[in-house]
Amino acid sequence: MSEYKTTIGIECHVQLNTATKLFSATDNDAVDKEPNACVSPIDYALPGMLPVLNKAAIEKCVRAGLAMNCKINLVSRFDRKHYYYPDLPKGYQITQMYMPIIGAGTIRLPDGSEVHIEHAHLEEDAGKLTHFGTYSLVDLNRAGTPLIEIVSMPDIHSAAQARMYCEELHRLMMYAGVTNGDLYQGNMRFDINVSVSKTDELGTRTETKNLNSFRSIERAVEYEVKRQIEVLERGEKVKQETRGWNDTTGKTTSQRSKEEAQDYRYMPEPDVPPVVLEQSYVDKVAANMPMMPDEYRSKFGILNLDHSESEAILNYPVLAERLSEVCDKDIKLAPRVAHWFSGVLLAEENADKNYSLATAPELVELSEMVEKKELSSTAAKEVFLEMYDKKNTSKTPHTLAKEMNLLQENDEGAIEAIIDEVLTAPECAKAAEDVRNGEMKAIGFLVGQVMKKSKGKANPATVNELIKKKLS
Repeated sequence: MSEYKTTIGIECHVQLNTATKLFSATDNDAVDKEPNACVSPIDYALPGMLPVLNKAAIEKCVRAGLAMNCKINLVSRFDRKHYYYPDLPKGYQITQMYMPIIGAGTIRLPDGSEVHIEHAHLEEDAGKLTHFGTYSLVDLNRAGTPLIEIVSMPDIHSAAQARMYCEELHRLMMYAGVTNGDLYQGNMRFDINVSVSKTDELGTRTETKNLNSFRSIERAVEYEVKRQIEVLERGEKVKQETRGWNDTTGKTTSQRSKEEAQDYRYMPEPDVPPVVLEQSYVDKVAANMPMMPDEYRSKFGILNLDHSESEAILNYPVLAERLSEVCDKDIKLAPRVAHWFSGVLLAEENADKNYSLATAPELVELSEMVEKKELSSTAAKEVFLEMYDKKNTSKTPHTLAKEMNLLQENDEGAIEAIIDEVLTAPECAKAAEDVRNGEMKAIGFLVGQVMKKSKGKANPATVNELIKKKLS
């Protein structure tokens, strides 16, 4: 396999989170809706029904293009792509073949490598077909949903890099606020084009369509590379075709021969005028763009986080924004908050939390309580999780800690009284004698007994020092 060079290009369909569809005033959110509930005469393509372009979709395109460092084309136009399936009542799809709204750009991956974007165009989605043996059912809820199809250059050369690119593209679209980003609901779908060759000349490619998980993308590339090499090693030729992915078997299967542009009989769309933008409009959108993942990576660099830790936080824009706000308030306390995010909040098995609940001042206050030894690190994690309970959003960390009986006892007089009680207890006599004789391992038992009697409120470090002092 090392003799072969793998080349991968990826097309990604991003479903825009506009309120209505691309060319009709129909609800664009069909999640949990009955089949064919979100449709209109335009989606059904009834005679005389004309499309009206959704202005909000254009702004989403500009935001997506800026997030990918792409050129925004001030003039773009729509075309008709003809094909006949029941999920496309018109018999053609309105897309942008020749003059897309988003031009060339570059996405920088977390490992420093770059993937170039050829272009990205705006188009409408088709409906959904569900097949049952001898018949199929048609659901047009998705028909007319606005999509951006992002086409990468063949700059990717491994399954791991393909996954990294798709993960970063997902982050960029989420941070730009153009999609809901739910892969399970198909908000982003990936088509991977794979070829292998022993020379610098590209081999025959296959396209595996509609992948909707990062793990599936990586596995599908790995399988397709291995399959193509085996075909070539047998002296056969790889067929240019569209293939499907079966997540259960971990294999791709042939679906149909790959169509070329002429098969779709593209023609200019006569019912939708060209989109003409002013540079001032693009500049205004750019001025309102939020921080992007790379900017956060640069800001969080000073925190010395593990790569996996920072990337896990970056998967959730609201957490990255919150950590950034904590950094602005107190950079010394920010690493502890980052550890809480990655190691506590995101580690919850059923983490369906509203990640925006705890504010930056509250997180700083909680971290300060640990710093001042008002809370142990373990107790602080309990309070931290409680802060993300919707019932407790109005309570400060100190109030929560007090109600949960977790505030640490730092009064040396009160702690000394408990220590004296422990040291005179018969079951602690041997441990106390061992410590007097210099066997410091035994001090752990004594500290544990004090913590038990104080119901976890005593500061362990203070307890440790006071026991040493009394037994020295």
